[in-house]
Amino acid sequence: MSAYAGVRIVDFTQGVAGPMAAMLLGDFEAEIVKIEPPGGDRYRDHPGYLAFNRNKQILRLDLAGAGDLQTAKALIAGADVAMFDHAPGALAPLGLDAETLTAAHPALIHAWMPPYGTSGVWSGLPAHHNLLAGLIAAAMRQGAYADQPVHLIQPLLWYGQAVMGAAAIGSALLERSRSGQGQAVTVSGLNGAAEVSGISRAQRQAPLPRGIPPGANPRYRLYRCADGQWFFLGTLFTNFYRKAFETLGLGDVFEAMEIDMVAARDLLTEIFATRPRQEWLEVLQANDVPCAPVLDREDWFAGETVREAGLRLAFQHPELGEVAMPAPPARLSATPARVKGLGQPISEPPRWEPRPTRSGKPGRAAPLAGVRVLNLGTVIAGAYAGTILANLGAEVIKIEGPEGDPFRSDGVGFLAYNRGCRGLGLDLKQADARALFLELAQSSDVVIDNYRLGVRARLGIDYPALKAINPRIISCSINAYGDTGPRAARPGFDPLLQSEGGMQSGQSGAEHPTLITIPVNDVATAGSVTAAVVAALNARERTGEGQEILTSLMASSLLFQLQEVTTYPGRPPNTPGEIDCIGASALERYYLCADGWIGIACGAPDEARALGRVLGLELDPAEALSAARDGDLARTLETAFVARPRAETLHALVAAGVPAAPVLRSAEALEDEWLWDNGFFQPWEHPRLGPLIGIRAFAEFARTPGGYHLPTPDLGEHSREVLDAFGVPRERIEALIASGAVFEARQPVPLESA
Repeated sequence: MSAYAGVRIVDFTQGVAGPMAAMLLGDFEAEIVKIEPPGGDRYRDHPGYLAFNRNKQILRLDLAGAGDLQTAKALIAGADVAMFDHAPGALAPLGLDAETLTAAHPALIHAWMPPYGTSGVWSGLPAHHNLLAGLIAAAMRQGAYADQPVHLIQPLLWYGQAVMGAAAIGSALLERSRSGQGQAVTVSGLNGAAEVSGISRAQRQAPLPRGIPPGANPRYRLYRCADGQWFFLGTLFTNFYRKAFETLGLGDVFEAMEIDMVAARDLLTEIFATRPRQEWLEVLQANDVPCAPVLDREDWFAGETVREAGLRLAFQHPELGEVAMPAPPARLSATPARVKGLGQPISEPPRWEPRPTRSGKPGRAAPLAGVRVLNLGTVIAGAYAGTILANLGAEVIKIEGPEGDPFRSDGVGFLAYNRGCRGLGLDLKQADARALFLELAQSSDVVIDNYRLGVRARLGIDYPALKAINPRIISCSINAYGDTGPRAARPGFDPLLQSEGGMQSGQSGAEHPTLITIPVNDVATAGSVTAAVVAALNARERTGEGQEILTSLMASSLLFQLQEVTTYPGRPPNTPGEIDCIGASALERYYLCADGWIGIACGAPDEARALGRVLGLELDPAEALSAARDGDLARTLETAFVARPRAETLHALVAAGVPAAPVLRSAEALEDEWLWDNGFFQPWEHPRLGPLIGIRAFAEFARTPGGYHLPTPDLGEHSREVLDAFGVPRERIEALIASGAVFEARQPVPLESA
């Protein structure tokens, strides 16, 4: 029996984000009935549809008809969760809005996942990923050679919305187990974008410059070899960067090259161009230098590494033959995920008895209030998972050694990925510190780490050790390539999985791969860890027992390419990318107006005709909808748009029914009224660094709101406070500090000096 066994979900969503969120819950054995319109899900012909709707029963209903609407409402009466992704205002006329349904069914979780925000002009647009990416400035932050937006080939923001949807629904179910009451939960496209590509700005710091496709930093960059093949050098931290120079016989110039980035880039570019890629990979990997080849996603998914990790599943489809798709990204030891098969059409709804009204006192505390997390995670994936849990209401303690998180800095990245936590300085190399950690684990709920394989066991804090002192503990461990096979002990970073997993070649082609500026696999892992931890907490409510969760960057790289790698014989190819990719087609791309960029996304003949009317062009819908992104029609549209003011043009387009929105730069987004009105941003104050602007929330809970209540901690900032809250006697705290097992706030020692 898995984590959500017995939970009933009615899924009214279409496309990517909503169905994928429901999929993640269904993987843990929630019973899901997906309601589609008579013509089917708008995504029904896309290969990703097969993965997003696995484990589901699929029922087609016409909600415009009174009989079918009543059938849908009868299903909701017997459900625990009802999921919707309609535009603002569309549910109330059907009686399916949150206020109506939660009043009729007090224990119901009403989950709304609109594609943009919840109010304002852009929130009513039909779902198009390129428009959302433009609105939150993700398109203008992707590294590029030209000063233009970049079309993201993967729908990364929708994937983020999906994992946040699953985590938020699970959190609401957990809260309901305490209070007996349901509530309205909203996870909008903006909430998903906040998890994947949220903007942060320290008002006393200058913003970072935009990157370039290979990567701007020579230690963290794509390099081309003598055979024309590319690989990524992932030596973000100085110890690995030094090791790379020593491996190349350049240890004597390392200090100078570390200072002069341009000279280092030119030197490494020249050296790596002298030998074939495979030779360089063998030399570097033999010396523990993080690096990976640029591959295509199809070969990666079909390869032995993915198979050996158990991350490839296959099912028979009656018409398509064998359908292969990625497995669930997290492995839970006691209540594992299980994919039973592809979605199955049904002609009649299941006979669910109405859920009884639950007794309990409606709470106001955040959904994860009372959950205590010890977070040993560093860099992004592990650290950020703790931050998301904190935003959902958990008490999260960031534990660091004397050298600090190697990603620690005063930069906005570290501040954003570690917000909402308290900081505890603990030197786990000392026996007294390890003993103290185990004591803290006795009264904690979750431990997160992203140590390399074997480190937990050497420290004596692996799951068996934790379970022995606290059978209710949930231990979640993350590594790069999983816990089995020859790669398990390798160091790994996000771009290495971008490279080998096919994201970089998918974005711009194998001849000129592109580093995705968003740390895709890190934020994907943080989101999937959050959802998995919440699932394990729900399972513990039923079993009383904790368990171990194992996951990896590799598993998350497949989750955030779910629709791209799902395959079967004769599958249509993925949309190809290119350097500085500006769109998928002439009518789904970005265009420059006289005073800024806009995105358009016409997918229907009526929208193409309307576009032509606004611009004074005669467009044949069939030809226009199939026109290339850089062909004759695109050139004609460029000429038409570039002479027009952006605001006036957008007003005319939207009024005519053309899906269109502005493409914002980061500075514009930080001042954008629509984003602020939709709660995307929140001002906050760091006691040492002053005022900042950051992301406000990853989900909205009507009755039990979450949010951040603490700034990012300095190293060891709250050591005394944390230990005092755990009941450690004052005199023992002083002794631990005196011995160095525990330390108080101070700036981290540079890694090369540690």
